[in-house]
Amino acid sequence: MQVFVTGGTGFIGANLVRLLLQEGYTVKALARSGSRLDNLQGLDVEIIQSDLNDPALWQHMRGCQALFHVAAHYSLWQTDRDALYQNNVIGTRNILEAAQKAGVERTVYTSSVAAIGVGSDGEPVDETHQSPVEKLVGHYKKSKYLAEQEAVKAAQAGQDIVIVNPSSPIGAWDIKPTPTGDIILRFLRRQMPAYMDTGLNFIHVEDVAWGHLLALQKGKTGARYILGNQNLTLKQLLDQLATLTGQPAPQRSIPAWIPLTVAWIDEQILAPLGKTPSVPLDGVRMAQHPMYYNAAKAIHELGLPQTPISTALHDSIEWFVKYGYVKKS
Repeated sequence: MQVFVTGGTGFIGANLVRLLLQEGYTVKALARSGSRLDNLQGLDVEIIQSDLNDPALWQHMRGCQALFHVAAHYSLWQTDRDALYQNNVIGTRNILEAAQKAGVERTVYTSSVAAIGVGSDGEPVDETHQSPVEKLVGHYKKSKYLAEQEAVKAAQAGQDIVIVNPSSPIGAWDIKPTPTGDIILRFLRRQMPAYMDTGLNFIHVEDVAWGHLLALQKGKTGARYILGNQNLTLKQLLDQLATLTGQPAPQRSIPAWIPLTVAWIDEQILAPLGKTPSVPLDGVRMAQHPMYYNAAKAIHELGLPQTPISTALHDSIEWFVKYGYVKKS
């Protein structure tokens, strides 16, 4: 089967492309002009230099039986608001229309648990939960919700689309890195003297890749599947990193008002003066509420693997060291 992948140069996409090749699929990967191709280097992939706003995109998709729309604009900065909606919402609408025009039989759309929202008092939620859009913190989450609605509407209109909602992936090929990868890097570089009392759902990125392929093979049209594994506090994650590396984990937690104040000054006062902000306000606001999820549906219906998070952390550390993000100790 020939498949078309957007976002193949990114973290999840690079792992998905490798899995697809391993499983015998032929892959076309969309890459914007000027984007880094390091994650696809040496792979037997046809790279299509184009973008989600290209009216002729459908022509590149002809002959593909399936589409994995993984690409998304990720930013928690307030100044990126317009780019988030253009790329995530309009871009999703464009790629789904192109897939239909090209005769693509089935699409797996990569949403996010960000689109689902969070439970009250740190309760894990499943696919049936939906926070009101006005309660979703920041324009990234809102844009992912609205983008997912584009996929829902297209599925309701008869297009064969399965939706997957990854939680926080950990592992190799985290090139940018992601916010979770940044936490791991700051720990490895001994740049984390304290932590916030928060929590996330984590999953090995290779399991996320399998979740995409299993959704193509077994997913129900129009359904959403949370691709997650273990709910951990940030402190528990840091303790696992300490066990794996022998480095001490930070012992002090800081109250939310401290990073909130720093982030507000960064974005509202210093950024307009030309300083690059270091802490996104929306990121701190998100961290005030634990983001816990229940992936039972994907485990039972798709057979989503559940690799231990300690393995994911080990693979992440190994990759960051190998590619020079952190010096070997």
